[in-house]
Amino acid sequence: MVQVEEALSIIAKNSCKMPIRKIKVAKSLGFILAETIYSPMDMPPFRQSAMDGYAFIHSELQQLDVVSTSQAGDFSNKKIKENQAIRIFTGAYVPDDLDTVVMQEHTAVKNKTVEITKMPVRYANVRNKGEQIKENELVLEKNTLITPAAIGFLACLGITEITVYAKPKVAIVVTGNELVKAGRKLAQGKIYESNSIMLQSALQGIGIKKIEIFRVKDNLKATKRVLKSCLSAFDVVLVSGGISVGDYDFVKEALLSNGVEELFYKINQKPGKPLFFGKKDKTIVFALPGNPASTLTGFYIYVHPALKISMGFEAIYLPKMKRKITVPFENKSGKSLFLKGLYDDEKVTILESQSSAMLNTFATANALIYLPYDVVDIAKDQEVQVIPLYFY
Repeated sequence: MVQVEEALSIIAKNSCKMPIRKIKVAKSLGFILAETIYSPMDMPPFRQSAMDGYAFIHSELQQLDVVSTSQAGDFSNKKIKENQAIRIFTGAYVPDDLDTVVMQEHTAVKNKTVEITKMPVRYANVRNKGEQIKENELVLEKNTLITPAAIGFLACLGITEITVYAKPKVAIVVTGNELVKAGRKLAQGKIYESNSIMLQSALQGIGIKKIEIFRVKDNLKATKRVLKSCLSAFDVVLVSGGISVGDYDFVKEALLSNGVEELFYKINQKPGKPLFFGKKDKTIVFALPGNPASTLTGFYIYVHPALKISMGFEAIYLPKMKRKITVPFENKSGKSLFLKGLYDDEKVTILESQSSAMLNTFATANALIYLPYDVVDIAKDQEVQVIPLYFY
């Protein structure tokens, strides 16, 4: 049995990045960049008006003849005199001879003459070529998360494909004779199975879409067969249930018989002590307890960072912060605790119903409170470590 920090260290050492692949920029949201990108062009690629107004040669003249119009997409380098101006719109090409744009709100127009009622400074409202970025300058560094803004930036530079770290294919294997899929009739002695959809949602929440769910009865032969298939076809295998020491818990035996290397089994924590982590070739395996709160806690604390590593993230752990606890607490278990809680800007409250079999509290919690095994007495208003749980 290992302590929490040791388990996290083992997982980090044995998780690796996925292979890199080229994808369309339009489909790259949420991926991590696997290359450094430099600009193929100046942006803007020409002198551009930042306002709707009139472009002219800056001088003391305030009345100018309007001789032409330039709207976005037009191009003309017609010679313009000092006493002339052109009507211009935001984003339009500014001819080489013109150095300033006066916004239309600071003008009065009569027939084909414009009067400047408030003279701007020279070069006002003109975006210079390469003002945003110049050719060969850095666009995005390797290991950058691709956001909507990053996609827009790449697209405006004409970049259509980028190299990213692939996202893992994940198998969810749910064990248990007592489990019935939601929507079916519930017979005596049966319960509705929720862990698969819960884990699927958690995976989708961090951008993983290639997920398959498998259900297997508490039978050694069937468990071996399903796990053998998953180990050869997926990058990550998550097993829910069957990992304890009961007469019908066959997961560990089935994993070992399929050549999975055991890296640790059992963590000195509550909930979720019977948690297995192993590896076969490049496939990593987590066998999580079947109790729903234990399963979800195991996902957030252990599975989440392994998946982040595989996707190329550098920040792999959920953020941590300190908050003052609202009531005194005593931990006599000798185990590290992950308690469901509610935190605000100053304090955190331990919620009721901390049972590993119950999700009712987890459904309203916004954080896990982490209490290390060697911390026994916690006074009211003492600072404790809080792990926020972010959802969208």
